[in-house]
Amino acid sequence: MELSSAEGASTRFLGLTQRSVSEDLGCRRGEFSRKHYGSVELLISSDADGAIQRAGRFRVENGSSGENTDYAPGTWHRTDVHLENPEYHTRWYFKYFLGKVHQNYVGTDAEKNPFFLSVVLSDQNNQRIPQYHSILWRKTGTQKICLPYSPTKTLSVKSILSAMSLDKFEKSPREIFHPEIQKDLLVLEEQEGSVNFKFGVLYAKDGQLTDDEMFSNETGSESFQRFLHLLGDTITLKGWSGYRGGLDNKNDTTGTCSIYTVFQGHEIMFHVSTMLPYSRENKQQVERKRHIGNDIVTIIFQEGEESSPAFKPSMIRSHFTHIFALVRYNKQNDSYRLKIFSEESVPLFGPPLPSPPVFTNHQEFRDFVLVKLINGEKATLETPTFSQKRQRTLDMLIRSLYQDMMPDLHKGNNMLNRRSFSDVLPESPKATRKKEEARQAEFVRLGQALKLKTTVKGDTTANLSTTSFCKKEPWESQSFCSNFPHEVVCADSWGQSLLVSTDAGILLIDDGQQSVQVFDKTLQIKQMNVLEALDLLIARTDKGCHLYAINTHHGSELRIVAAIRNKLLLVTKKYNSDNTSTRTSLLSSPESPVEEFQYIREICLSDPPVVMTLVDGPTGDSDNMICVAYRHQFDLVNESTGESYRLHHVETNRVNFVAAIDVYEDGEAGLLLCYNYVCQYRKVYPFSGGSPLVQPSAYDFHFSWNQVPYAVVCAFPYVLAFTTDSIEIRLVVNGNLVHTAVVPELQLVASRSDIYFKATAAVSGSSDSSSKEMSSKSSPQTPTAYEKAELPLPSLEGEAPCKNLYKIPLSNLVGRSIERPLKSPLAPKVITTTTSSGITSLPVMHSLPLSRMEIKEIASRTRKELLGLLDEPIPKTESAQKMQKVSRRQSDPKQGAIRSSSSDRIISSSFEGCSEKCHLSTSSDPDTSANREESSPSSYPFQWISLYDEDIIDLK
Repeated sequence: MELSSAEGASTRFLGLTQRSVSEDLGCRRGEFSRKHYGSVELLISSDADGAIQRAGRFRVENGSSGENTDYAPGTWHRTDVHLENPEYHTRWYFKYFLGKVHQNYVGTDAEKNPFFLSVVLSDQNNQRIPQYHSILWRKTGTQKICLPYSPTKTLSVKSILSAMSLDKFEKSPREIFHPEIQKDLLVLEEQEGSVNFKFGVLYAKDGQLTDDEMFSNETGSESFQRFLHLLGDTITLKGWSGYRGGLDNKNDTTGTCSIYTVFQGHEIMFHVSTMLPYSRENKQQVERKRHIGNDIVTIIFQEGEESSPAFKPSMIRSHFTHIFALVRYNKQNDSYRLKIFSEESVPLFGPPLPSPPVFTNHQEFRDFVLVKLINGEKATLETPTFSQKRQRTLDMLIRSLYQDMMPDLHKGNNMLNRRSFSDVLPESPKATRKKEEARQAEFVRLGQALKLKTTVKGDTTANLSTTSFCKKEPWESQSFCSNFPHEVVCADSWGQSLLVSTDAGILLIDDGQQSVQVFDKTLQIKQMNVLEALDLLIARTDKGCHLYAINTHHGSELRIVAAIRNKLLLVTKKYNSDNTSTRTSLLSSPESPVEEFQYIREICLSDPPVVMTLVDGPTGDSDNMICVAYRHQFDLVNESTGESYRLHHVETNRVNFVAAIDVYEDGEAGLLLCYNYVCQYRKVYPFSGGSPLVQPSAYDFHFSWNQVPYAVVCAFPYVLAFTTDSIEIRLVVNGNLVHTAVVPELQLVASRSDIYFKATAAVSGSSDSSSKEMSSKSSPQTPTAYEKAELPLPSLEGEAPCKNLYKIPLSNLVGRSIERPLKSPLAPKVITTTTSSGITSLPVMHSLPLSRMEIKEIASRTRKELLGLLDEPIPKTESAQKMQKVSRRQSDPKQGAIRSSSSDRIISSSFEGCSEKCHLSTSSDPDTSANREESSPSSYPFQWISLYDEDIIDLK
């Protein structure tokens, strides 16, 4: 069969008989909901007489299913607990620069605002991956990026600033030689927020509705004491040398004891209401309110039953506290229930509460609460109240530091290097080497002393997390195929196997098994998608069509858009909701399955697209869209009319488009637009009057990667960016960094379901055991990752490390158990047979070697026919000839149809600009058929499937 076009689009459709009944599992990777993080409500508190006292708008988190504990399997129930923007990943100057040889520069931008730039050549986590880490200090905040190191190309300051979108200067940068600059830059970094925290803990008895009543409790109950013991240790304040959180450690003016703990390197002091000084004369308990009222986060431990009057944040008179954590203890089942109130302006922060928000494991509850509160305080610092104050402080510090250097800048002494845009070199300059080495030695000595002093003071987190040392992270990879020697072009998952296009041909790889060659290297596939539910393999070669995209989510039809230069060809295929009838039609219908595809229209663009993604409309009726990226912009194209609308314009000189990922928030479409270092979320509203509403909204947000990725994968709640040597993991809802995994010589292989990648080392904590984890079958991914210009992979001199294939199971990332009915093509199959009573499904238990031989033989014969090399007749076994006679009596196929004696069927078609038609056939090894008959004396009367040589869809 052939799908032809005047433009010569080269996209093949291969039919796969590996078919199982599947359904929407409700956990598509591109779907997410902010409802998991609560909803904003107007909360009003009143006195005993019913008079309104205070009111406020808070985001209330009570578990996504509220009080309902009967939620269906496969729905959201919890996610892994992570600190967001952890200091050991974000405090770059302390981690990578301080105490090491590095360069610092000062200059002013076009608006005459001073800035500082720090650059260091460092090794990524001792993985022998040299990289440039760069920090740009400006009044608006700090910007951090990683740049690759090349031994043959010297990096200049100008190119670094250009990568940070700073191209125009009022004064060119000059290098700072004085070692004391390290102390000043460390102060600038500390403005990002404290690494230690103080949280308030307020005890409330049953029925207490005002803060005066709560603050007046002298002692707490037994359950409250157990809760405090769970949070941390009781310490004596007098003489306390650790983090004190504003409490008096000399004269006992703030009480004699308090609760303290260290969690993942962070020191935490709790301001406990019953441990702070109590005054019988002062009903408002000002001394207690002075501490707890000035805490950003406060825990409310409330006694009483669930039916008792609930706590409301408006009961507390404080303009400083933004987050309240309501904790209730249930004696009957020894469990804690959690509820979070966040002031409306606080950005979303995780982890979202489980549903229901009840914890029977007390240690798990403690970890969850502490992570939630730490993330909440960090998020609060991004509100206008705190961010504007921090920006003013940072601006003042930068200008003050710049003014201190002005005399040296004019005099041109040794403190500032007079050279502009000096090269960033890993070694000392050749001139005055001894003097330079002495300066660098003093520079390193002072930096190391400063680093030690900061660590002793407790102003930085510990290198190792104390509570999660043995924790298994969801992104940990598993070994899939060891010592994989081939270069990967593209791939896609097929059940639990992987179909890979390599320099040696198309290979089918199963976990722990030897690979099977499906096609040899004469067939070069550049892009592919395996659609198991439709028995289709869509593949693109290097002729004509340079890019294609399919809709990644379930709908009423399969939509395919092929790009041929600046023309888009839209093809659709209706889904058949009745899987049984679909199977029947595939087996007995004389019509070709390719006839189910329908050419819709041709759309002309102004330029060839670099990135292309299909976006599902809310109704699917004339509101489906195509997102395309070209030149300096992302556009939305209406599939029905072909009209395009500007979605986003990139205001930079150089644009490296990475991806446009379709995500669906509560069923409404949105797009993650990824280019350069930027990832921007844009909500796409339904078409109104023929055009989509693409204006910026309050739901839009953006964040920056630390390194330019070549591929981006979305797996809610995470979004993963792949570079040549790292995986940067962030949260979809707010862009906060969760983890950066260093992976040498990394190449993303496939990401539609489970994530497969090729590297010389696994992601930290990976297991070498084989995995048969289930995963979902549909997800958005980077559609053009395989056609991007490949970044150079770092190599180790004198070594040739073997590269392996690794897998990150999707079920681990999305945080739920997934039961996927789709099986591996090498697993036992179900063959549909025709009997006197109709269609039935009989299990055919193939042995693994037999199925592999079948696939290999089918692929070999299909390849030869595609290339026109098959002239000999198809060998037929005696049993195959008998089955053909049965098939002829049941149907009347076209003349020239080639019968297959295999239970696996491959149907191929292509968008090719050649005039000759491609004849496809499938056949199994005669010995294989004989072995099947011997192993199964009462062989199944399955019906043979026909292939045709005249099936054509004309796209002209």
